[in-house]
Amino acid sequence: MRRLLRMVTLGLVLAVAAVVVPNSTVASTQVELVKVARAQGVDREPEVVWILAVGSDARPGESMLRTRGDALQLVGINTRTGAATTIGIPRDSYVPIRGAGSDRVNAALYYGGPQLLGETVGDLVGVQPDYVFVTRFPFFEDMVDDIGGIEVRNPRPFSDVNLKADGFKAGKVHLNGYGAMAFARIRKTLPGGDFDRSANQQRVLRGIHGTIRAKASRPGFIEGGVQSVMEHMHTDLPPGELFALAQAVAQVEPGKITGCVVQGAIGNVGGASVVLPYVAQARRYGDLARKDATIERC
Repeated sequence: MRRLLRMVTLGLVLAVAAVVVPNSTVASTQVELVKVARAQGVDREPEVVWILAVGSDARPGESMLRTRGDALQLVGINTRTGAATTIGIPRDSYVPIRGAGSDRVNAALYYGGPQLLGETVGDLVGVQPDYVFVTRFPFFEDMVDDIGGIEVRNPRPFSDVNLKADGFKAGKVHLNGYGAMAFARIRKTLPGGDFDRSANQQRVLRGIHGTIRAKASRPGFIEGGVQSVMEHMHTDLPPGELFALAQAVAQVEPGKITGCVVQGAIGNVGGASVVLPYVAQARRYGDLARKDATIERC
């Protein structure tokens, strides 16, 4: 009964916020939630919702929807079992982009916004996202700070002279907003480069989810967080659909979260280093997770 009441309250917060907080007129837009237009006849499992989470590399004054995406994670959520999986897409993956030839996958956001980026990732993995969620990194930092930070399990110590000179120790690490951003963005000093960075992004997502689950019973915690996001979010989704999406995320069980990163070879295109993704592997991950949002082993 308590859980039901919390979900009803959450629904009311979403409905009220959608009505009283006009799109980006109260505060600057830091989050965009887009429903992907899907071609008729696309085969999909109704129990699994797919969300492409994107960290936009937009600088101040730039549109976060027409620049390159820096972090790309395709998240599948099973609304019946509470299972979830993340498929990490290295941002330098060199792939075909509809109407733009071939380029790094994150360039699709620049060429055609969230819709084209969703289609491009879907073409690689074989699973088209239902939604694309884009946020700026400064707002991401604020969100992590607002929930009191997160904890991640770091498999190896690493640092970066520009982002985090004192670095991160191995083992259990507490991260504030800036630390979470640095942990998710550092690449050059990691042995696996872009692949290890994508895996670290998944660790950050699990840390955020773990903190939210641990604090969800605190009065006003979930409702306050939702309203804060709504104040900075632009979306065309109706309140009922927002509620259903928030409910799906809230019901994910930490012990049922799995994740894999699409691997690939390092190549060179036009003098620039790129990742040549293993497409067959990416499709296998998509096939494994399509029906129940679970990948048992990478």
